[in-house]
Amino acid sequence: MTHPAIYLDHNASAPLLPEARAALLAALDLTGNPSSVHGHGRALRNLIETARTQVAKLAGAERTQVVFTGSATEAITQAIVGGARAFGVDAILVSAGEHAAVSKAAEATGLPVRQIGLDAHGLIKVEEIVEAIKAADSAGMKLLVCVHLVNNETGVIQPVDRIEVLVGPSPHYLFVDAVQAFGKMALEFSSRAPDMVAVSGHKIGAPAGIGALLMKGHADQVRLIHGGGQETGRRGGTESAAAIAAFGAAAAAFPTRFYDANVSELVRVAEDGMRLIAPNLVVFGERADRIGNVTNFAVPGLKNAVAMMGLDLMGLSVSSGSACSSGKVGPSHVLAAMGVAAELSEGAMRVSFGWSSTIADVEAYLKGFGEVVGRHASRHGRAA
Repeated sequence: MTHPAIYLDHNASAPLLPEARAALLAALDLTGNPSSVHGHGRALRNLIETARTQVAKLAGAERTQVVFTGSATEAITQAIVGGARAFGVDAILVSAGEHAAVSKAAEATGLPVRQIGLDAHGLIKVEEIVEAIKAADSAGMKLLVCVHLVNNETGVIQPVDRIEVLVGPSPHYLFVDAVQAFGKMALEFSSRAPDMVAVSGHKIGAPAGIGALLMKGHADQVRLIHGGGQETGRRGGTESAAAIAAFGAAAAAFPTRFYDANVSELVRVAEDGMRLIAPNLVVFGERADRIGNVTNFAVPGLKNAVAMMGLDLMGLSVSSGSACSSGKVGPSHVLAAMGVAAELSEGAMRVSFGWSSTIADVEAYLKGFGEVVGRHASRHGRAA
């Protein structure tokens, strides 16, 4: 029996918004280079600058603070590798829950990297940042502190406001990965302490292949890709006007569509339903503030590879964590940092909702989840 495919992996990538698709196709019909001064070039330039205004509005930034990049990973690498060089820092601080793009960029600087732990709820241990800053100040060192605002696996909202108070008035620098927060909570970049913030297009319904780095004025010398002066010299390479136009359209449309989807209610119904099916369900980070569109959980004894295969055969797309690492062998580094036992972590799954999600999706998922758990219980001689 075939089942309609249901997408429950919005944290990996959101479906393309109709508004973004329309902007993308309209831009693809235009010819030219946005750096050219003739009419064709000016038409493309207008699309880019309109999108810059739209993205800036959603980020609470000034439009001049938005630098378009080829992805959030590129934006992150520019901030960390380029920032370390431009600011002349001596060491990098990263949390143990960072996306691989952050940790790998920190390693690529060649500087000492100190990892800041997570507590059992998935929150960055701010006291360890306090200690690191004190030690750096005593040694006359400058730090680049790199943290995420929302964890992509658990949805836990990090205490970035407390970290801003520590780093903002200091001689150190702060970079924030806001990929999972963008469009879902206010960033208020222009009035907040972070020197740089990375955001992504495809997490909010734009196509993959477009992101942005938000940069304060004193960070304008942070570079990664040198070229012909595009993005006011801050990122070389001919801009993809079509992808950028779609990003802007998504930034304008996503908040209303996301709000209308009422995803926090979908998560609540999903978690309550799963607990009825599997009373021993463990939800990671449930005692911390969460972004509201994602749940990360495990049923003790049920391996995620088995469960996801069963769900996939029913047309239900879920993940075991970050799309950049879920295919790799081994437990989640985020859950390991939270002190979750490896055996339980091997059962971790992530279900994430977004602008196109409905209660019907939840109902279909719970039916499939019940079948998977029931089969597991039958094989192991236990009642579901």
